[in-house]
Amino acid sequence: MHARQISRRSSRDARDRRAAWPGGRLPAGEAPVMSAEPRLTGRVVLPGDPGYDDAREVYNARFSRRPSAIVFCQDAQDVANAVRWATARDAEIRARSGRHCYEGFSVVDAGLVIDVSDLRSVRVDRERGVAVVGAGADLITVYDALGQVGVTLPAGSCPTVGIAGLTLGGGFGLLSRALGLTCDSLLAVEMVTADGEVIRADEREHQDLLWACQGGGGGNFGVVTSFTFKTHPVSEVSIFRISWPWGELPSVLEAWQAFAPITDERLTCILKLTAMSSGEISCVGQMLGTGEDLNRTIQPLLSMRAAAPVNVSIETMPHLNAVGQLGGIGGDPDRWTVHQHQAQASFKNASAYAYERFGAEAIAALTAELSRAPSARCLVQLDAYGGAVGRIAPDATAFPHRHAMWSLQYQAYWTAAAEEKENVAWVERARRAMLPHTRGAYINYIDAELEDWLTAYYGANLARLSAIKAMYDPREVFRFPRSIPRSLPEAAGASGSSGAPDTPNIV
Repeated sequence: MHARQISRRSSRDARDRRAAWPGGRLPAGEAPVMSAEPRLTGRVVLPGDPGYDDAREVYNARFSRRPSAIVFCQDAQDVANAVRWATARDAEIRARSGRHCYEGFSVVDAGLVIDVSDLRSVRVDRERGVAVVGAGADLITVYDALGQVGVTLPAGSCPTVGIAGLTLGGGFGLLSRALGLTCDSLLAVEMVTADGEVIRADEREHQDLLWACQGGGGGNFGVVTSFTFKTHPVSEVSIFRISWPWGELPSVLEAWQAFAPITDERLTCILKLTAMSSGEISCVGQMLGTGEDLNRTIQPLLSMRAAAPVNVSIETMPHLNAVGQLGGIGGDPDRWTVHQHQAQASFKNASAYAYERFGAEAIAALTAELSRAPSARCLVQLDAYGGAVGRIAPDATAFPHRHAMWSLQYQAYWTAAAEEKENVAWVERARRAMLPHTRGAYINYIDAELEDWLTAYYGANLARLSAIKAMYDPREVFRFPRSIPRSLPEAAGASGSSGAPDTPNIV
């Protein structure tokens, strides 16, 4: 199997052991084993241990936090023990899977990180059409295991993103217009609650908790240890990339917005509007169909009189090969080499949604911000919604932005620390410039600077999510700077419906 060919790096240089943490902080070095319960079980890494710095690392290099302990759980009982142990000491908890939280919220200073990345098994029942996936599996592991039996999930394109965070926040990818968000294929979760109990949420029990796990964001209600998904048959797909000179941005954006959210739903495409200094803009996408189908479908982008493409490529290949090619690790699964945790990058991202087409003023504002971007590594990415995403009611799952036409992701990347300030400022300036033309935000593109974030992320679903939080975590054991509270501020409760309208604007 291809999964056996994937090279993995882990922090297993930390020795397996059982440890306890007296008081509120863990000392450096070996912690004594205590006879009284609760205690930490699993693979515990403490400050001063070999591998500690690797174990506390997250994808975004802007954040370097020093937890007092990191426990790599080997099963659900390890997670339960960790929750009970931390609550007995009133220690802050962070749940972590793929380390990709944009603001580094999955790690905390002087607290406990409950890491589920060793729970990465994938079991497929072909007869029932379901897969049970460990909460620590990254997407390339999931795609590879499912691909061996000709099925898949509508998940994301970054190979090292964890399945847990992606699913719990909704989960957009290049099959979403055809098959829905990742959370739309979710049938059940196994979760450790704030009381340290292992429960299952599905259509028969804890239905409200299952609903909250379909877009309510990670780390809010408990620690998920496994997911049960409905799988989808897949064989060959066709992918494309088109590029244009940067100066054609207004014409390309006008054509793309009239096309991408309403075209054949077998096609999902992304428009990448990079900074003026990059010299070009591009569109990539994937279709459940032949190359001929794809070529015919994307003609509105290829035949614009005002904006002729500079490069066009269309390829047809097995879906698993397309996963690798679009994910940047190559189109041959037999040659994939993927570190378990992607190399760090310094970046700032923010997000918003478009519920109606951009007029001339919005296009001009976006063009102006991209012309002033501090580097060629700044961009605004537009992900087309519609199709299967929009066929589900906004309150049928916790994900509220069903009727958006597309999402916007404002992105800036840099290398030198001295470049951080201007890049972060550009992301915020671009987001604010587009506020008159956008609304809401996507919880998986979490943003520490976003104002009115509860409404932006959850819209009219916020009150129900807060009630579920109060039911399953009344003491707010699971809390972080963007966690759902058990009771709402008055302003948030009053404006809970303003982030996502109930009626579609895709016409």
